[in-house]
Amino acid sequence: MAPQATAQIGVTGLGVMGRNLARNFARHGYPTALHNRTTARTDAIMDEFGHEGTFVPSHTAQEFVASLERPRRLLIMVNAGAATDAVIGEFAPLLERGDLIIDGGNAHFIDTRRREAALREAGIHFVGMGVSGGEEGALNGPSIMPGGSTESWQALGPMLEAIAAKVDGVPCTTHVGPDGAGHFVKMVHNGIEYADMQLIAEAYDLLRYAGGYSPAQIAEIFRTWNAGRLDSYLIGITADVLAHTDAKTGLPFVDVVLDQAEQKGTGRWTVQVALDLGVPVDGIAEATFARSLSGHTDLRAAARGLAGPGREAVSDPDAFADKVEQALYASKIVSYAQGWNMIAAGSAEYGWDIDLGTMAVIWRGGCIIRAAFLDRIRAAYAANRELPTLLADPDFAKEVTEAQDAWREVIGAAVDNGIPVPGFSAALAYYDALRAQRLPAALVQGLRDYFGAHTYRRTDAAGSYHTLWAADGAEVTR
Repeated sequence: MAPQATAQIGVTGLGVMGRNLARNFARHGYPTALHNRTTARTDAIMDEFGHEGTFVPSHTAQEFVASLERPRRLLIMVNAGAATDAVIGEFAPLLERGDLIIDGGNAHFIDTRRREAALREAGIHFVGMGVSGGEEGALNGPSIMPGGSTESWQALGPMLEAIAAKVDGVPCTTHVGPDGAGHFVKMVHNGIEYADMQLIAEAYDLLRYAGGYSPAQIAEIFRTWNAGRLDSYLIGITADVLAHTDAKTGLPFVDVVLDQAEQKGTGRWTVQVALDLGVPVDGIAEATFARSLSGHTDLRAAARGLAGPGREAVSDPDAFADKVEQALYASKIVSYAQGWNMIAAGSAEYGWDIDLGTMAVIWRGGCIIRAAFLDRIRAAYAANRELPTLLADPDFAKEVTEAQDAWREVIGAAVDNGIPVPGFSAALAYYDALRAQRLPAALVQGLRDYFGAHTYRRTDAAGSYHTLWAADGAEVTR
C-alpha cells in the first residue's frame, strides 16, 4: 500500500546535516519524510530521534515522493556535483508541475543556474539553498540563503523562517533572489569566513611570536576581545581552541595540530568568480593562498634554510596586543567590504536584485561569520542603499582611520620579526589603494601600450590614444 501523503517536507541524504535539518523541521511541527540511499540510516534515525516529532520514513524513491503533500518540497542533502545531478535525475521524473526540489548542499551557483533552468522547463521549482552553521546550526537554527522563484519562496519560506536562527525575533533567512542567488551568497559567505579565520590566525601568530604570550594567555586576550567590538562566533571559539590542552601530551592543543589547513573549495570558487567579475577580494584570495601554501610541505621544507630576521618580543606586550586588536578589526572591515562588493557585482551581473542590507541581517545568527558588527553593516546599508563600499560609511571610515597607525605598526613589527601576515598586509594595501589620489596603474597602461599597442586614456581629454613608440614617439588617436 502506498504511503499517505502526510509529510510537509522531505529530506533525502541523511548525513549529519541532512539528519539535523530533518530533525529541526520535525521539532517545529512539520511532518518530515525521510529517505536515504542506505535504508539503515533512515531506520537508525527513527530509532534514535523518532520521538522528536512526526517522521515518515521510506525505503524507496517512489514511497518517499508519495508521502509528500502537494506542492511537494523535496530537500536534497548530498555531495555537490555529480551526486546532486544523480539525485535530481532520480526524483524529477516522479514529481509534478509546481513541486519543489531544494538543494541544501554547497553547490556552485553556476550549476544551480543550470539545474534551475532545466527543471523550470518541466514546471518544477528548483531552489539552490545555502545553509550555514554546521551540524549544530542545522539542528538548532542555521542561517539559510534560498534562491529560486518567488513562488518557491511562498511555498517554502514560512517553514525556513520557523527553523532558522532568530536574532531579536527576526529569522536569519530571506528570499535572496532568482536561480543561483542563494548559492552565490553562500559562496561569498564562505569566502569571508576564509578571510576571517586567516586574520584571526595572523593575530594569534603576532601575539605569540612578537608579543611573547602563551596560547593560554592569548585565549584570555581573545575572550576580552569577544566582549567588545570583535564579538563574534569565530573569536569566541578561537579562545576555546587556544585554551585547550592536549590530553595525550599535556601541550597546548594548537601545538600538536599539523599546520596544514585544508579547504573544501568554496573559498577557491569565490576567488575564481571574483576574477571573472573583476572584483578585488584580496583578503579572501590571500586566505585561500595561505591555506594552499600551508599544504605545500615540499616547498616549505626546501625553504627552511632561507635567512630571516631574529625574533624579539616587543617591549610592551599589552600595548602591542591592543594594536593587534585594532589591526584585526580594521582588516576585518576591509574583508567584509570586499565580500559585500562582490555580492553587489554578482547581483548586477546576473540580475538578482539582492538586498545588501538584508544579507547582514540573515548572517547575524546561525552562520559561521555571525558577529555583532553585522548589525552595523545592516544599518549602513539602511542609511544608504547605494553605499559603494563599507569603507565609505562614515562610522566604519572613522574606525578604520583611527586604527590605521596601529595597523601599520603591527605589520611593521611582523616584517621585523619575519612573521607572515598576508591577510593584514593585503587589507592595508587595499585600503591605501582606495584612498590614493594616483595609482601606478598609469605606468602599467603605458607599458601595455608600448609592447602591445593596447592604448590608453588621458586625464585631460576624452578618447583612446596610442604612442608610436617604435617610430617617432608621436601620439595618435585610436
